[in-house]
Amino acid sequence: MRSRRHPLLATFLAALFVFAAGFGLAGAPSAAATGTTPVRIMPLGDSITGSPGCWRSLLWNQLQNAGYTDIDFVGTLSAQSCALTHDADNEGHGGFLATATADQNLLPGWLAATAPDIVVMHFGTNDVWSSIAPDTILAAYTKLVGQMRASNPAMKVLVAQLIPINPSSCAECAARTVAFNQRIPAWAHGITTAQSPVTVVDQWTGFDTATDTYDGVHPNASGDAKMAARWYPSLSALLTPGGSGDPGDPGNGGCSAAFRVVSAWQGGYQGEVTVTNASSTAAISSWAVDLALPAGSGLTQVWNGALTGTTVRDAGWNGALKAGASTTFGFLASTSAAAGTPSLTATCSASE
Repeated sequence: MRSRRHPLLATFLAALFVFAAGFGLAGAPSAAATGTTPVRIMPLGDSITGSPGCWRSLLWNQLQNAGYTDIDFVGTLSAQSCALTHDADNEGHGGFLATATADQNLLPGWLAATAPDIVVMHFGTNDVWSSIAPDTILAAYTKLVGQMRASNPAMKVLVAQLIPINPSSCAECAARTVAFNQRIPAWAHGITTAQSPVTVVDQWTGFDTATDTYDGVHPNASGDAKMAARWYPSLSALLTPGGSGDPGDPGNGGCSAAFRVVSAWQGGYQGEVTVTNASSTAAISSWAVDLALPAGSGLTQVWNGALTGTTVRDAGWNGALKAGASTTFGFLASTSAAAGTPSLTATCSASE
């Protein structure tokens, strides 16, 4: 995968930012990041992150507008060609492989130069493209996380399940990406610790290479908006005092719920909730999601689920989920005229 710059029209991207500000929110933060020094966040990856990686500009502005102003994106790179003003520092190296980065011990130098508290990592697309075995890529992930912890024992790590790719020159890349993504949750479960949690962020679900990339690999404006929206809930959870990084903390319930806005209009919107079995080993037989809506909002229609009050239960056919598997339900909601960007908190519980 070569490092490429894609032509994003400034006005189009600015409009998409408005959409992205509500897309994927798991609920308004309870508090902004505080402290005498900013929280340092390193976006780590390849050209999807850095060339130009305009999802970073959307994410930066989402965080700023939500009150998370005490943050600093860090990295040894800063080149950008994105429409929105943002903190452009990053570690997105076009054409790089996660395996080569680990083998050549490149990350420790980047960490020493930037001292991040949080790493946001979408890395491995070039490895998948190169037909490197998932076990080898995950071994590189393990080494990279070890280097992060050597730099900062309390490092918080967000690791993406990769966006889909379907380049014309690689007929097998789409299937390889799926196979690799399926391995990531169990790997993360095995390496996470209370001091240094590793949280998986699903960047794959809902991303369409036909409409969200300009070449089957690199995000276009709509792809950037989707990526920013998927990062936001987990990153904002880490920036909230006491946050775990998981916006839908499964607790004992065994599942998580991630909310996004599909479309919005004056007085209402269409929402979607992705329910994921958070276990890396055990299946669940049913789930229920409690939706905490803002005052003046109400649910008017639900599909792929059964509504009771403000709780949506599975529809029967989509209740059983294998370890790490996901399903979605959708709904229409009304809002007051002054409701602004739609938001709600989705809390999931499950039965084995």
